[in-house]
Amino acid sequence: MEKLPAKTGWIWIKEGFALFRKQPAEISTLFLAYMFAMLLLNVVPLLGRILPLVLVPVFAMSFMQACVNIEQGKRVYPNLLMVGFRSPALQKLLLLGVLYLIAAVIALAASSLIDGGLFWQTVTGESTPDPKEIQDSSMSLAMLFSAVVYLPAAMAFWYAAPLIMWKEMGVRKAVFYSFFAVSRELKAFAVYGLAWAAIGVVLPAIISVLIAVLVGSQSVTLMILLPLSIALTVVMYCSFYPTYTHIFGRPEADLPPLQETGAQE
Repeated sequence: MEKLPAKTGWIWIKEGFALFRKQPAEISTLFLAYMFAMLLLNVVPLLGRILPLVLVPVFAMSFMQACVNIEQGKRVYPNLLMVGFRSPALQKLLLLGVLYLIAAVIALAASSLIDGGLFWQTVTGESTPDPKEIQDSSMSLAMLFSAVVYLPAAMAFWYAAPLIMWKEMGVRKAVFYSFFAVSRELKAFAVYGLAWAAIGVVLPAIISVLIAVLVGSQSVTLMILLPLSIALTVVMYCSFYPTYTHIFGRPEADLPPLQETGAQE
């Protein structure tokens, strides 16, 4: 398999936008259903902070399957949110979710080496530092350090869920293949990440400044930025799918019958 050129990172984003344009309302509804499910999980005592992270691989496959449906001209419905739970690979996806949780805890704990635990305490809810304390601390550097520590895990997890569900790989094998697939295409992923930083952070910032100058109303700014942020987030979810297909191919032949049935209900 030849290495992909760096510009492929931008192509992934363009293909994500193309998928979104075909069924914008349907895929957005699926995303809102996912967010509602996350809110419900947060209500669960003790497990409310753990379950959302453990279930990330399971719910991630809902959006990957939605992209398959869009490509095949099938409608996307909110019940696709359950496709991972109906899959024979559910146990493996949950195990992968536990690895997500462990990696996140390690990365967060590592930030304590920089700011003495302030970022950890903020994320875990152990304390709520005031703005002055945050300003005088090294929290920003701690957040960056935590992201760097988590990066190898992110590479290992990027393709793991679809490889488990669509290629029927074991967790260890899927994590291995994912890590080396991403490391092989670092240039494309660098373009992909930088482009999303510009689209998802810089663009909304520019729009908010323009609205503030022209209108000067916070409510109008919120009315515009909120749906824009949701739409961009959904497009980003859609763009995960082409990052998979450009390397591992389209999954039609790899879908177990149970998943196809669940997707079409």
